This record gives sequence, C-alpha cells and structure tokens, in this order.
Amino acid sequence: MRNNPKVDVIIPSYKPKESFIKLIEMLEKQTYPVNKIIVMNTEEKYYAELMFNHSLDKVYDNLHVTHISKREFNHGKTRRDGVLRSDADIFVMMTDDAVPRSEEMIEKLIHPLVTDKAAVSYARQVARKNADEIEKFTRNFNYPRKSVLKSSFDIKEMGIKTYFCSNVCAAYNREIYDRLGGFEEYIIFNEDMVFAAHAIKEGYKIAYTASAEVVHSHNYRGIALFKRNFDLGVSQADYPEIFRNVSSSSEGRKLVSRTIEHLKKRKKSMLIPKLIVDSAFKYAGYRLGLMYKFIPKAIVKKLSSLPEYWVGKDVYENNKKIDFHAGYGIHDYERTDGRKIHKASDRNDTYNDLGRKSTLKDEIKVRPKDKMVDRSHDVFTNREVAWKSDNEPDVFVNAPEKKEEDKKE
Repeated sequence: MRNNPKVDVIIPSYKPKESFIKLIEMLEKQTYPVNKIIVMNTEEKYYAELMFNHSLDKVYDNLHVTHISKREFNHGKTRRDGVLRSDADIFVMMTDDAVPRSEEMIEKLIHPLVTDKAAVSYARQVARKNADEIEKFTRNFNYPRKSVLKSSFDIKEMGIKTYFCSNVCAAYNREIYDRLGGFEEYIIFNEDMVFAAHAIKEGYKIAYTASAEVVHSHNYRGIALFKRNFDLGVSQADYPEIFRNVSSSSEGRKLVSRTIEHLKKRKKSMLIPKLIVDSAFKYAGYRLGLMYKFIPKAIVKKLSSLPEYWVGKDVYENNKKIDFHAGYGIHDYERTDGRKIHKASDRNDTYNDLGRKSTLKDEIKVRPKDKMVDRSHDVFTNREVAWKSDNEPDVFVNAPEKKEEDKKE
C-alpha cells in the first residue's frame, strides 16, 4: 500500500447516545487524520433528538450523514452503502457506541494494513467502567492484550476464532475489499466474520491489533441475549460452507467455565447463578437460530432482534428471482429478441443473425421489465404492436371489426 493512505471512518448508527458525541470528538483528535466520517443513520428523528443540543455538522465539515428507515437497515447492505460513499484507501468500520481509548487508535489500527501484513485489522474492546464483572471478563476473554495475525494455517488450532473479527472497530484495505466482493448484501449478523472467512480462504490474513483500543460493552440480559444469539445462529445456518466445520459451541463452553473460575477468584460467586441463566438464554437462542429454516416465519420474526430484516428478506429473495430484462405478456421469440437488443454489437446478437440493426426506437420499445407499464386494463390492448420493430409489418390481433359504413368508404 502507498505511503500515507487516505482513511475514512464509516459508522452505522441507531438511536445514538452521548457516547456518539465522544466518538466523533475522539476521531477528530486522532494523530492519523481521518479524511471523512460517514454516518449511516437509521431513523432521522433519533439522530435529530441527540443533535438538538449539539452542532457536530457545523463544527466538523468532514462529517457526512445519510438517513435511512429502519426497514432499509441491513448489517451488510447498510455498510456496503457506506463504503460506496468513500474513496479512501482504507476505511474503518465502527459502531456508534464504541469510543477510541486514545488519540493513537487509528494510527495503530491501520498499521498492519499499511505494512501489507493483513487485509483486515480489528481493535481490542475494553469494557466500560460501569460494566458488571461478567461483562468485563467476557471482553478480556474475547479481546486479550496480545495481538495475533491469523491465517488459514491457524484454523486447525484456533477453530472459529480464526475467522473472528468485529466491525465494532475494524479497518479494511479497500482494494482487497473490492476484490473479494465486499460485505454480503443481505445478512442478519456476522457480516464481519463472513468477510474475514472469505479473505482467509483467499490467502489473506486478519490482524487482531490489541494496541488499538476502544471502549465498548453491553449489559444485555435474558431475552436480549436470546435474540442476539438467535440471529447469530441464523447467520451461521445461512453460511454452512464457512461455519459447518468450525463449531462455536466449544468456545462458548470454555467462556462459561473460565468465567466461573474468575468469579470464584474474585469472591463474586453470587454472580454464578446469573451467569448460568444468561448462558442458558444464549445457548437456547443460538440453537434455535441454527434451525430457523424449520420454524414458521411468524415465530422467527418474534425470536429475532431484527424483525424488519425478515420482511426485507422476503422482498430481497423474490427480487433475486426476477429477470428485470425479460418482458411479459409477449411471445417467447419476442422476449428473446428484446433481451438481445441491448447487446446489438455482440456477434451472437439476434439482430445480427437476422441481418437487422438495433435502433433507438427499438430500444425504447423493448424496455426492461422494471420500466414497463402494464396496460392490460385497456380495452383494446395490442401487445404485439407495442413490442414490434419498425421493420416489421403491422399485425393486429383481436382488433375490432370495422363497421359497415367504414367498409363502404
């Protein structure tokens, strides 16, 4: 990678809190300058509420905010759209509740990318001061103090941890990102791990950069843990080629046993029952998520933390089945002919085979399906005329018979 690469930060946000203000302020103070801060905000009213007493857009001219609706949000597509708004060599994905711990965070985070050691570099997450003991230990378990450079050679030893990556704070080499096709377009969870898995399988490395730290933690309980882990199970069920041979259950059991040991050492055994209950919710959600394809959709929406995702997924799956370049209500030979019109320069083009040339009028008349107007409600619909070329003779189908007076004339 070239020296002094341009760096953008992309932040999907939803109901941002005061931590979002701290995040922006810390990004503006970084020793390595941030070119643009691109915010993909879900539901403008919540963003406006936070900004009522703040004026970030007036203070920082490199802050760019795009508002979308909750139904439009998707962990993959929303981030993809954010990347499309960036022209930087490196982009950093963050969440609206993660705050850099120091002004050198960006500089340290992108170092493995600048030195061409990795395609992705993700930061260490440190729990907030008000987090409970279980959450603090969980963060330290998943994000230790020692940095790691992971490759395909580590799969046998590290298992699913080889693919572990977090978009809470992660930097991406844009060139490699584009080469691999970017984040999945429609995914409920784990878009970061799925991309990391693809990168590793293509021979790239993933860097865990412990020296780059962000403050980030949650105090989820019961149902919230269940729903999050249900979505986790769904994401793994949707990508069996990645997760089939690297189960995450063993890592979960290891975390629980290590946490119990930690609580005993810290003389906080009274938290063990809470840990067991929370772990039961997590495991139940995860197992059900793996089997979501066998559960009625109405129930799946209630089990998930993102019910809007399932509404959008139906639309997404149906759109994939549509050939927007195909016509409707016409003959097969006309449909084939219509699709070839837009490739008139191709040697195998239907028009060339017939010794004809495509004209602008032809291209207007043979429109892609998404631009067509259905006139089937018209009394005298003549679809063949609407789709014929200027070089073809007029053909009238089901045309009304002329009156006797007209015939005499």
